[in-house]
Order: sequence, then C-alpha cells, then structure tokens
Amino acid sequence: MSDFTKDIPDEDGTPSPSPERKSQRKRRSTAEEKALLSELLMSLEETYASPKPSRLEDVVAAIPRLSPREMDQKLHDLGYRGQQRARRAVTLMAYRHISRLRWIYLDKKPVHTIGTKQNLLLMGPTGSGKTFLIETLFGGILKLPTVIVDVTPFSETGYVGQDPNNILTRLYHVADRDPELAQIGIVALDEFDKLASNQNNAVFAGAGTTKDITGMGVQRELLKMLEAAEVTAPVEMTHSSYVETVTINTRDIAFIAIGAFSGFASIVNRFRSGKVSGFFQSAAERRRLDETAIAVELEPEEVENVAYFQTYGFLPELIARFHRIIPFAPLDQHVLREILLDNFLKKAIQEFALERIELRVPDEVVDHLVKAAIKRETGARGLNAFLFTFLEEQAYQWFGSGEEKTVELYMEGERIRSRVV
Repeated sequence: MSDFTKDIPDEDGTPSPSPERKSQRKRRSTAEEKALLSELLMSLEETYASPKPSRLEDVVAAIPRLSPREMDQKLHDLGYRGQQRARRAVTLMAYRHISRLRWIYLDKKPVHTIGTKQNLLLMGPTGSGKTFLIETLFGGILKLPTVIVDVTPFSETGYVGQDPNNILTRLYHVADRDPELAQIGIVALDEFDKLASNQNNAVFAGAGTTKDITGMGVQRELLKMLEAAEVTAPVEMTHSSYVETVTINTRDIAFIAIGAFSGFASIVNRFRSGKVSGFFQSAAERRRLDETAIAVELEPEEVENVAYFQTYGFLPELIARFHRIIPFAPLDQHVLREILLDNFLKKAIQEFALERIELRVPDEVVDHLVKAAIKRETGARGLNAFLFTFLEEQAYQWFGSGEEKTVELYMEGERIRSRVV
C-alpha cells in the first residue's frame, strides 16, 4: 500500500482518513443524497397527484342513475301501487337530490351555483303508502342512508324526552358511524303531525286535541336542522350530557315529514265557512270535507295555505321549510285489490308453501277483504293485518308439523272462514 492511501495520524495520535478515502466517502455521501432526494420527489408526486376518491365520493358515484320514470317503474316492480300524483312528485325530488349530490361531490361545482336541497311534507290517511314509499325508494332502490324516525318521543332540550339532535344520531348509525356519509342521507320524520302544539284547535272525531307543551319547542329546534346547519349530535342514544359527540352538516340532508294530520279537514272547512260564497270561488273552495271520516282526500290547493297548519299547531316558518306539501289520497277499491293480490296475498301463499301448505283464496274472499278494509278506513296496513286474522287458526295448527295440507278461505254468509280441504 502506498504512503498516499495510509491513514495519517492526527496530532493526538488518532488516524486521519487519507485523501483517497475521503473522496470515496464523499462519493458515497453524494449517492445517498441523490437516492434520498429521488425518494422525496416520488413522495411529493404521490402526495400532489390527483387525490384518490373518498368514501363519500365512492358512495355518491355508486348511487343508481335512474330517471324519475325509471324510479317509478322500480317502485311498481317492488309492489307499490296507487298514489300516482305523489309518486311523481317524490321520484322527481329524489332525482333532483341525487343530481345535486353528483354536482357537488363528483363534479365539484360551487354550491351557490346549484341551489338548495328540497324537503317534503307528506300528509294523508293511515295506510296510504307514505312511509312505505320513502323506505322503498330511498333505502331500497337508491341505497342512500335512510332513517325513519318516530318523532313523538322527542321534546325540547332540557325537558324529559329525547333531544331532537338524536334524530341525527340515528342517521349517523345508519351511515356506519361516518359523519360524512350521514350528511347526504334522508331523514323521514314519521308521525310529524303529533308535534302540533297545544294551540291546536283541530277536532279529532268530536274531541279536542291534547298535546304536550313541548311540541312547539321541538318545532323550534327542527328549524335550524331543516336548513343548512352544523349540528352537534351524541354518538349514542343517551340522555347523559357526558357523551362523545359528532358534528353533522345538514346542508345536503333531505328531510321528509310524514303525518296523517287527522282533523285537518275541520280546519279547512272552518276557513272556508268564513268566506262569502260567490262566483269567484273555485270548485275546491266550494266543497266541504267530511270531518267524521278518517280517510279524507285533500287536493293540492287545500294544503298550500300555511294558515291552516298554523291553526293546526305548527310554526309557519317550520312549514315554510318544506318545499312541497304532497297530499296522499285514501286507497280505492281497485288499488287495494292490487296490493292484496300482488303483495300481501302472494307473500302469504309463499310463506304457507314453505310450510308445505297450499293456500287458496277465491275471488269472493278477496273482494270481501277489500270492502272491509275500505269500511274500516285503515288502508293497506289494515288490509294485511285483516287478512292474517283469518289465517291464524290454520297457521297455528299446521305450521311446523311437516304435513302436506291444503288450506282454503271461503265465505259463509257475510263471514270469512278457513278450512282444510
């Protein structure tokens, strides 16, 4: 080894690197720096490259792209019958809601150029298909986070009862505890008419209404929620103040209120009776509604007057938060027969077949069931319950037995009977 490659001792005796070794170390250091710089540049490229779609964007992109007509056909295929006018309005609202979500989250359009969300108020007699429509369309067909909330247990913050913010807690749970996913969901406020305050002057089958004083407080708390607001909701359903919370933006959550509004006809009649009859009244203004009936058909112009709802016991500004008020008509004999044959009876026959039992229901029994449902004014919901009351005895007797049987419903005078044949 030459003298130039030997380490030269320092003054303290410690060997000092030779010039050649210094050069080698310098080359290694430069190569390492280049490698580190290359890794850093690659990392920066990955960071500032087009970002990967978020889970929310993936969910919005996966929403079926259906026209209002296609949604309506899907509803029919899934057994929904009747309410053509209401179906047209709700499917159009659903289409516009989804289009708005796509523009905001996929096309990245400025929110102020798109317009606000739409809230709906569905009112009509029990069993007319209001709740079933929302469940089937938004939850079943469109696969949006959808929650149906019975609002009767809710009370103003500070009173006994559930806090209205818990409505968003339920949506948060349905959205797999993802606050971003929850903010594109659908909230259906079932039994909404039960929030009417004690100012309500409507008459229910001859009796005055009685409503908890908290009704008006809940209405006030719903005001901000129905608009675009940052709402703090507990992550669990609890009355405790010491619980983890989550903030949910309601800007893109569509709220759909659902209620029977029993007694609304009496308010409409009272307002009309105060008007002077004459040639300038429309046909709708001249007609009087049957105040004794449970199932009353209301026309669109009869539900547009906010003063009617104020008399019923609602804040005018809350009703104004709903962009459309959609009346549902009582189901007629033709529609109820379709529902019975295409839905309830078909499912009953399938259930009995799984138990090795053939179920026969002749036309005269079907007609009697439909007429009884109309008389009882309970709509499709009552029709299903009414059907099974005549099947209970045979179901109790033969379900689980494993024996092959044939069960038949038949008419005995004006009564429906069942027998094994």
